[in-house]
Amino acid sequence: MSDDTNDQNLDDTTDAAGNSSGRTDDEATVDFGDEFGMVKFADDDDSAPAISFPENQTDQLPHWTEPPTGEVPRFVQPTEDTISPTPSLGSVRPRVNLTGSTRRIEPSAPPKPVSRPPREGRISIGTDPTGERNRPDSSGGLSRRDATGEVAPEPSGGADSSRPQQVRRTRTGDRSDSGTRPRGGSSRAAGRSSSGSRLQNSGGRDLPTATAVGVLLAAVFIAAVLVGPVAVMLLLVVVLGLAAIEFFTQTTATGYQPALIVGVAGCVSAPLAAYWIGDAALPLVFVFAFIAGAISFIGTSSVESGPVPNLALTILGLTWIGLFGSYAALILRLSNSGPGFENVGTDTLFILVIGIVANDTGAYFVGVATGRTPLRTWISPSKTMEGFVGGAIGTFVAVIVAGLQSGTWTKLSEWLLIALVISILGPIGDLTESMFKRNMDIKDFGMVLRGHGGALDRFDSILFALPIVYYVTLVLTPWAS
Repeated sequence: MSDDTNDQNLDDTTDAAGNSSGRTDDEATVDFGDEFGMVKFADDDDSAPAISFPENQTDQLPHWTEPPTGEVPRFVQPTEDTISPTPSLGSVRPRVNLTGSTRRIEPSAPPKPVSRPPREGRISIGTDPTGERNRPDSSGGLSRRDATGEVAPEPSGGADSSRPQQVRRTRTGDRSDSGTRPRGGSSRAAGRSSSGSRLQNSGGRDLPTATAVGVLLAAVFIAAVLVGPVAVMLLLVVVLGLAAIEFFTQTTATGYQPALIVGVAGCVSAPLAAYWIGDAALPLVFVFAFIAGAISFIGTSSVESGPVPNLALTILGLTWIGLFGSYAALILRLSNSGPGFENVGTDTLFILVIGIVANDTGAYFVGVATGRTPLRTWISPSKTMEGFVGGAIGTFVAVIVAGLQSGTWTKLSEWLLIALVISILGPIGDLTESMFKRNMDIKDFGMVLRGHGGALDRFDSILFALPIVYYVTLVLTPWAS
C-alpha cells in the first residue's frame, strides 16, 4: 500500500452504506471501520487561558533581598465555603464518608457477631477422650457431673462452696509429730485463733503418765551409771535396737521396703564395734552393711523393688541411729582408758542426758505458756521460739548443777560450752525427726514409752548431740584439769 493510499484512509472514511465522509469542524469524529470503530476528538477551545494569576499583587512573595518579616503570607482568601464552623450545642455534625464509596458505615450500629456452633469436648493427652471434662463456670468453680453426664446441682453454702477444699491426709490419734504434743486445731495445747489470741487447751499432754515414765527411765539410767560403763553400754544397745526396729517397721508400713534385717543388725553392731575397737571399726561396719543391703535388692525379681530409694532409706536409718548412737559407746569407752579415768565416760554421758531432759522440759512448759512464734510451722507448729529460749535456759541451769557434782567437768567454761552444744543440737534433732515423720506421714515411730511415743521419739535430740559432745571431750580433755 502506498503513502497516498494511507493519507486517503486517514482523511476520508467510508461508512456502513458505502458513503465516504471526511472530518469536519462541526463533527470531530472519524470512522476507522471495523478495526478501530468510531473515534471522537474533543473540540478545541482556546478562549480561556491555561494558567491565570491573581491581579492582587499584595499576596506575592517578598523579594529575596528584603529582610524577613516573620509573617506567614496568605495565598487563599478565606470564604464561607472554606471555613468549617464549630457546631453549636445540641447540633449534630454530619458524618463524613472517608471510604469513597456510596455505602455508609455507621459506627453506632456495628454488625452483629457471627454465631458459631458450640465446640465439641476437647481431647487432652493423658485423659479419656470419651469422658466429659469439667469446665469452670461463671462463679469460678468447677461444674460437677453425675454418672449420666448431666451437670449436678451445686451444694449450698454460699461463696465458700465454690472454693476448692484443701486435701489433707487423715491421721488417727491425737499426737503430734514429736509425740509430745497433740495434733490438730481442736486438740492443740498451744492453739491460737485467727486473731492471734490463745485458744483453750482441750487436749494436752498426759503429764502424769509422761512424768511417771520419765522418772522410771531416769532411775534405770542412774542405776546403770552407778554400776559402770558396761551396764550403760547394755542399756544403750537395747535402746538403739528398739529405735531401729521402730524406724524400719514404720517405714515399711508406709509403703517403702528397706532392708529391715540389715538395718537393725547394723544399728546394733555399730555401737558394739565402737565400744570394743574404737571409731576405726565404724567404716568397716557401714561398708559391710551397704554391701549386704545391695545384695538383698540384687536378689529381687525386678526393678519394681525400688533399690535406690529403699537402699537409701536403709542407709538413712543406719546413719541416724547406728552411727550417731555409736558416739555414746565411744564416750563410754573413755572410761576404759586406764586408772583414774573410770568416771570420764559416764560423767560426760550423764551431763549430756541431764541437759537434754532439761531442754525438752523447759521448751515444753515455756512454749505452752508463752509460745507465739513457731520455729518451723510446716514441720511442727507446736515448737516455738519462746520454747527454744526456755529450753536453752533450762539446759544451762541443769548442766551447771550437774557439773558441780562431777569430778571430771569442773570448769564453768566447760559447762557453758556443753550447754551451748545441747541447746542448739537438741532442738535440731527434734525438728529433724518431726520432718521425717511428716514427710512419710507417720504419727509416731512407736508407742513403747507411754506419754513419750517411741524410743526414737524420746532419744532423737540425744542422737544429734552425741557426736559433737564426743569431740568436745577429746579437745577439752577435762580429765587433764
